[in-house]
Amino acid sequence: MDAHTTPGAHRAGRLQILGICGSLRRRSYNRMALLAAHDLMPVELSLALAELDGIPIYNGDMEAEGFPEPVRQLADRIRAADGLLIASPEYNFSVSGALKNAIDWLSRLDPQPFRYKPVAVLSATQGPVGGARNQYDLRKILGCLEAQVLLRPEVFIGSCHTKFDAKGRLADDATRKVLGDQMAAFAHWVRRQRALDPARA
Repeated sequence: MDAHTTPGAHRAGRLQILGICGSLRRRSYNRMALLAAHDLMPVELSLALAELDGIPIYNGDMEAEGFPEPVRQLADRIRAADGLLIASPEYNFSVSGALKNAIDWLSRLDPQPFRYKPVAVLSATQGPVGGARNQYDLRKILGCLEAQVLLRPEVFIGSCHTKFDAKGRLADDATRKVLGDQMAAFAHWVRRQRALDPARA
């Protein structure tokens, strides 16, 4: 699977979800969590992944010269998606630098792409809390940008190194259950937001 598609992505009639991992590591547990979410999604959802690797550190002088192409491409993909699924680790009690930097760039666009976008968030950490502090800060940031963030079920995958097997598959039944419940709720949430948006209905 490449960065842009997952098996079954972009089939006619399915709701297109864009997944963003807040870690740049290829073997990130949060990337594994996104792939697990894909496996547990209702059939009406389809997931494609976006990457943050090529986005430079935000600089107002650079913005004045023109937005970097990776920022514009990511914004276009967010706008085109029916919903956004973000999985991110917790760095120093808050949002990862890579994810916050991408959001800062995207927020400067006019129109910025998060407004009214249905979003679900989850997190995986090796600590016991599962990224809760990261999620609460992320929800505040997305609220500032008028994203429509799913409130529940919340998914905090603590001690994540014990819950994925050697092949990166989510092997913990309790975690698979809550993640599956979140994806079912997210499908309903995306449909609801689409019904409220005449441009996408």
